[in-house]
Amino acid sequence: FLVALILFGGIKRIGAVTEKLIPFMSLFYILFTIIVIAAHAGNIGNAFQLIFASAFTPQAVLGAGSGILLKQTIIWGMRRSAFSNEAGLGSAAIAHAAADTKGPVEQGVFGIFEVFVDTIVICSLTGLCLVVTGAWCAPGLAGFAITEQAWRTALPWPAGLSSFLLLACLVFFAFSTIIGWNFYGEQCLRYLTGGSQRAQRLYRWCYLAALCAAPLLSVKAAWELADILNACMALPNLTALLLLWRQVVEGSRRPAGKT
Repeated sequence: FLVALILFGGIKRIGAVTEKLIPFMSLFYILFTIIVIAAHAGNIGNAFQLIFASAFTPQAVLGAGSGILLKQTIIWGMRRSAFSNEAGLGSAAIAHAAADTKGPVEQGVFGIFEVFVDTIVICSLTGLCLVVTGAWCAPGLAGFAITEQAWRTALPWPAGLSSFLLLACLVFFAFSTIIGWNFYGEQCLRYLTGGSQRAQRLYRWCYLAALCAAPLLSVKAAWELADILNACMALPNLTALLLLWRQVVEGSRRPAGKT
């Protein structure tokens, strides 16, 4: 119901909601992750030592040389990074194209900064949080449960509250992603149908129906479907980026506001 209320309000309502949710969610998550790391500040040096030792031990090198470890690292790294920051998918460009800006290069810089904050800042803090608390090697845990374990054992309040706060971050992330991706789909459909309002309204109802059906999928099936569809976007988009590299270089050399 909340998704429908926002979607049928159009791009202005979608923008108004996401511009409030995303900064709040990101700052909230970064703050509490830093608190967790600070509570285990004495383990930070050992954590970095473990990370680099695990990456460059002879076993890791031999595994990469045989192609087994390297293959898995590349596959899982690309799958999760694409889902996390959308870099290379071409989807975020749809949102950036609707921005009020002096020129495409200036807005492109914001797009680069977006990936930096998501991957280098937030994801790196998460990884460090898991290592300094020891949650990464807790038996029987996987996925969200590992981060939950780190928060539950480190934050200075009841464990149940820590889990609730982490879940709140995930809810905000999921909600903003849902309404954002609807906007992407609508803009693409608008182009394909010549701006047909009827087609856009039909798309919104189909989108809401898909949201109702999505929870019936298993977690594994949901991830695999997302990975397949992400690849379907990334391959043609990356090909286009390679073909357009000259225009990108030329555009970056022009003064802001000139095309």
